[in-house]
Amino acid sequence: MKILFIHQNFPGQFKHLAPALVQQGHVVLAMTMQKVQASYWQGVQLVPYTASRGSTPQVHPWVVDFETKTIRAEACFRAALQLKAQGFMPDVIIAHPGWGESLFLKEVWPQARLGIYCEFFYHPQGADVGFDPEFPATDTGDACRLRLKNLNNLLHFEVADAGISPTQWQASTFPQPFRSKITVVHDGIDTVTIAPNPQVALTLNTAAGVITLTRQDEVVTFVNRNLEPYRGYHTFMRALPELLQRRPQARVLMVGGDDVSYGAKPDPQRYGAAKWKDIFAAEVRPRISDADWSRVHFLGHVPYQHFIPLLQLSTVHVYLTYPFVLSWSLLEAMSTGCAIVASNTQPLHEAIMQNQTGRLVDFFDPAALANEVCSLLTDPITRQHLGANARSFAQQHYDLQTVCLPRQLDWVQSLVLKK
Repeated sequence: MKILFIHQNFPGQFKHLAPALVQQGHVVLAMTMQKVQASYWQGVQLVPYTASRGSTPQVHPWVVDFETKTIRAEACFRAALQLKAQGFMPDVIIAHPGWGESLFLKEVWPQARLGIYCEFFYHPQGADVGFDPEFPATDTGDACRLRLKNLNNLLHFEVADAGISPTQWQASTFPQPFRSKITVVHDGIDTVTIAPNPQVALTLNTAAGVITLTRQDEVVTFVNRNLEPYRGYHTFMRALPELLQRRPQARVLMVGGDDVSYGAKPDPQRYGAAKWKDIFAAEVRPRISDADWSRVHFLGHVPYQHFIPLLQLSTVHVYLTYPFVLSWSLLEAMSTGCAIVASNTQPLHEAIMQNQTGRLVDFFDPAALANEVCSLLTDPITRQHLGANARSFAQQHYDLQTVCLPRQLDWVQSLVLKK
């Protein structure tokens, strides 16, 4: 087959699937808006393209999102026309439609089967929006804007032949009748490589000097792409004063940048120019002594080769999230055998079962979070039990080679067979 991938930041979620299709003997191309140095990546021919314009200044704020997606879709459409003129005729197109690029590809190749990655469908209630009362919408028309933000999804439903979604909950956010076209298969975790390592050691440069941590140390980990309320950073920080006081030997390692990935930036009228990371650090700092604060380490963005050892080092791992997309890092933590304390929110319910694969706490309850973390820090038997169960669950349900990749390949094959 001839297979075309569409992803703004290719490979993204397709980093395992695309090379696997090459290995099966298919001709695989990928259109991307990234600047690439090479023509091929793991056997996939890369076709970069760019948009010819930006968004219109002063465009209505409710439609700026769709205009941006339309601009990207046009750029992809015109690049696709060039590919077609060169004789390329894909049998299957696999796209992440989140940025709009794949919107007009059926106009270029009407006979191609289109499968889309269904990451999330926006709702004004019952999911991420309105979940956290601490940060209410500043615009009463926010629900109107959100409806228009789904235009891209809705228009893709008209042309897509099937969808694939990484979790049952994410798939459940999509409306019928398209929901019935979605197959749930996770992107996959390499549980062979991402495994426990009792001999792991990690060296940190701290204000007090260089320290080396091992599994003999008490380490609490918290990981996000960016430290922001969407991923419970404010709740975690508010749990720190009690946690540090009760556990005088514990060290807290936090991974994540100081920007935003999903939610809004801090309201400048409320917070000035501060960033979420600094806002909540400043809030709790008066209740934390200098000695205790020296055991809190903000590591920023960590290269992947150092990220997995950090999880392997963890005594207790904390993962919190709004009802939103589930992070790979949670499943990677499970694969390394971490004892996990997680928020009792819908995305977690597929992976964390209370007292089986982890502990669940109310997202908004810092005291409960501190108590659960401290309880596990004092209980190595329970930690070992939860961590072993978490790893076993990850292997059974999310392993890349034995579970997810074979199902993804079956899904691609099914696209050709769909009528």
